[in-house]
Amino acid sequence: MAHAAAATEIDSAKLFFDSLEASFQYQHGEIQLDNGIGTLNVPPGFRFLDSEQSEYVIHEMWGNPPDAPTLGMIIPENIGLTNERSWAFIITYDEMGFVKDDDADEVDYDELLKEMQRDAASANKERVEQGYESIAIIGWAAKPYYDSEKKVLHWAKEIKFGENDGTTLNYNVRILGRKGVLVLNAVASMMELPEVQQNIEPVLASFSYAEGNKYADFNPSMDEVAAWTIGGLVAGKVLAKAGILALLLKNIKLIGLALAGLATAAWKWYKMKTELPTVRKIES
Repeated sequence: MAHAAAATEIDSAKLFFDSLEASFQYQHGEIQLDNGIGTLNVPPGFRFLDSEQSEYVIHEMWGNPPDAPTLGMIIPENIGLTNERSWAFIITYDEMGFVKDDDADEVDYDELLKEMQRDAASANKERVEQGYESIAIIGWAAKPYYDSEKKVLHWAKEIKFGENDGTTLNYNVRILGRKGVLVLNAVASMMELPEVQQNIEPVLASFSYAEGNKYADFNPSMDEVAAWTIGGLVAGKVLAKAGILALLLKNIKLIGLALAGLATAAWKWYKMKTELPTVRKIES
């Protein structure tokens, strides 16, 4: 009897997850990002989830702390968000100013990694007090690389959250623009690293800054220069005027969805989904 009951619960859960997945309103084709900074042409094999739905997934389903407003998510077509193998490119924009790339060839990334590990460890007390798991940076999953022609910076960290057995992949991409950087964070398990890496180029090619927002449009007499450098983007640090380096915790965790946690999140989703605005797709 117990075995039959367990099987019934599993079947019910699967049906529930399938229903939840079907409730998401995905988009394809050309997407004008909400802030008008540029355009996304969703690459083949992917689909786009808008800002409001993405915020729900990141915070309610995946249990992440509030962070910079999300512009949306690019998700593989063949893996649903309720699948434990799910992963996504999360899109944000940081209007930090024009980032000079003079130091790109001078950064010692091995030394920078050690500094980042120390900073993450020192920030864990406050993180735990706020109810979130501690973070340990295990090492580079992909060492930082800057493409000076495309003005794109890539790097990946392997991260451990709390006492979890597995580790998480944070694959970071920054596309430099006139007034800031477009942020693409691919969040997955380490097992998905090859899949993420093989999709970086098509995802990068899918985004275009609007005219007037490109890196080459920088006007030194009008535009603000960021306090950040290429090394600072990787470290997550900004040099303040007082000379103090402040750690910005911008880590997004992708976790396997436990049944109880998902049930709670799903109920919230069903309660709110009728209030979501109609998804608008801009035809190419």
